[in-house]
Amino acid sequence: MAAAVVVRVLRAGVAAVLAAIVPAAVVAADYRATTETPSILYDAPSAKAKPLFVYGRDVPVEVLVTVEGWTKVRDAAGSIGWLASKGLADKHVLMVRVPVADVRANPDETSPMVFRAEQHVLLEMAETASSAATTASPGWVKVRHRDGQTGYVRIAQVYGL
Repeated sequence: MAAAVVVRVLRAGVAAVLAAIVPAAVVAADYRATTETPSILYDAPSAKAKPLFVYGRDVPVEVLVTVEGWTKVRDAAGSIGWLASKGLADKHVLMVRVPVADVRANPDETSPMVFRAEQHVLLEMAETASSAATTASPGWVKVRHRDGQTGYVRIAQVYGL
């Protein structure tokens, strides 16, 4: 009888641990873009910390943690550092991570090409992430180039989702 109680307690404990871990793993990453003003990446959350480098405007970064006006971020190259939170916008920008990405008229490899975007080119998301997830063709996202052209690019070819 005591062994059965121990087994139930262990199962309940394992279930509680899994319930705490699994939802965290399912949550999508939070991406933001740097603001119009240059944003300085520091090695610690302070303007007195060592500056690592400066980002231009609209550079996508992954938000890791936010603490008292500072945000720890990771960029497309994998660099991690701290930005002043006021230097980040909710604007959703993607960066091409492959040598050349074909942007197509429709989310289909056989669709006509609208334009080609080279590595590190910034593209604005033309639809929200939730509407992108409900499209009939998963694996694609609708983007807009700053010259106004819009089309669909493979999600695997961009950073920021």
